[in-house]
Amino acid sequence: MDPPTFVWGAALGLVNHYFFHKYEPTSANIPLLLLPVQPVALLVLLGEPFSRLFYTYVVFLGSLSLSIVAYRLSPFHPLARYPGPVITKVTKLWSTWKTAQGYKYLWHKELHDKYGPYVRTGPDELSVIDATAVCQILNFGGLEKGRYYESGRHKDTPPTIVSLSGEAHTARRRVWNRALTSACIREYEPLLVKCASQLISCLRDRTHATVDLVHWLDLFAYGSLFFSECTELTTNRYDLMGDLAFGGGFEMLRDGRDVDGVGERIRGFTKVSYLAGQIPWILRMIYLFPRVAREIQQFNDFGQNLAIQRMKNGAADEGDFEKQKPTLKTSAADGIVAIVAASDTTTSALSSTVWFLLSNPECYRRVQQEVDSVFTEGDDPFDVNKHPELHFLSACINEALRLHPPLPSNGPRQVHLGQPGRTIAGRFIPEGTSVYTPAYSLHRNPDYFSPHPDKFLPERWLPDSKFEKHDTSAFIPFSLGPANCVGQKFAKREMLMVLSALFKTFDIRFADGFDSEAWPMGMQDFFVVSRGPLLVNLTPRHHGILV
Repeated sequence: MDPPTFVWGAALGLVNHYFFHKYEPTSANIPLLLLPVQPVALLVLLGEPFSRLFYTYVVFLGSLSLSIVAYRLSPFHPLARYPGPVITKVTKLWSTWKTAQGYKYLWHKELHDKYGPYVRTGPDELSVIDATAVCQILNFGGLEKGRYYESGRHKDTPPTIVSLSGEAHTARRRVWNRALTSACIREYEPLLVKCASQLISCLRDRTHATVDLVHWLDLFAYGSLFFSECTELTTNRYDLMGDLAFGGGFEMLRDGRDVDGVGERIRGFTKVSYLAGQIPWILRMIYLFPRVAREIQQFNDFGQNLAIQRMKNGAADEGDFEKQKPTLKTSAADGIVAIVAASDTTTSALSSTVWFLLSNPECYRRVQQEVDSVFTEGDDPFDVNKHPELHFLSACINEALRLHPPLPSNGPRQVHLGQPGRTIAGRFIPEGTSVYTPAYSLHRNPDYFSPHPDKFLPERWLPDSKFEKHDTSAFIPFSLGPANCVGQKFAKREMLMVLSALFKTFDIRFADGFDSEAWPMGMQDFFVVSRGPLLVNLTPRHHGILV
């Protein structure tokens, strides 16, 4: 290649890096249109033959790539002071590949064990497990949500409470808060009891065979979300006919299968949206990928159909409480959030608690003794007024949430481009930086939970515990601040009811031949963690629950 062509091709690459760094696009559409035509235009301007086009592309793209890599590894990069693997400093594709495998939470843990509480996990991305910093990032006045949260939204669907920030988020959150006040939760209890008792009845009918407990807890969660989440959370706070609003809720438990394929819809949706969200600039292009577009379209349509059914069944109107009456699409968007937030998270917490207890027989025996002492003969086993007496079971739930948080990596917060950098816990976070606060790594940080941060020791949650370190500010299974889990009180009540009924009614053990030690490795992280089968044998207890 002639020297002038080489020099101009290399210079063009450097100019592109400077331009797109200074004026970073929010979408890949423009760069993907501009980059291919520039070498062609360069040859035309230089009067060079098109036989040199391939070489011009090589020089142009090589110069652009080398410039990007050199800058990201240089001491001039704003995140140069933060440690991390060289490959993650160079490209986000490595992190995306780890995410696609489903084990991002384990990868983050390895990085923090090696590099400390602040790790550079991408060219413009940090992972932080410093409790002081995490509280400042997530709490009021912390960092805003990143573009990641737009990844699962169909282009025709309005923003959900998950992606909203500021006053818009506050206004939408008021509706959710009203739906899950303590008074409203008490209104939901009869149907929660109905779901839980039906679950126990179905399991009692299957004591002669090996049972996949995850499957049945899934059916319970899908059934309960239809009345507690999709109906009351979005529009109807007082109508307890949610079990009839959609159909298929209680029929799942009755039939022993996921009639409408809700589980597959949820897992498919969360996986494709989570992967797409790893590279925000690709969000406006995801509909070019048929499978991604299909998964998001189908799940958004599913949420809209539920909203239509709800309105046909005479859902109550929140318009009296809000400045603007929610539209059908807004209700559908909130319904989608409720479906994802209330189903797999519940199953994850319940199944993990059972697994930990069966893996620790002494803790399991102690739970059964406590349940038997609280719910004696003649007591209503679903009496929520007795739940506060289940101290050790509550400690076991907390410990399971610590070791197996349903959202192990969490979504990122961000200092948006154009905003001044932020100082968090004495560390400067420059503009354009995404910040993850992975609960799985934070919960196992020995600076906050020791000794034995990786062991199941529920005693650490009891009032008289004498553990060396037990810092509850580093315990964030429900997140923190204005975007914390609005349904956490309901979730805790749900978990206590199901688990106390389960341990009161059955003696449970791992099924013969089931590799219980390998079960945690089947947990995959696609924002909400998914689990493999949990195979158990159930034996009815003589003083169990009669349903």
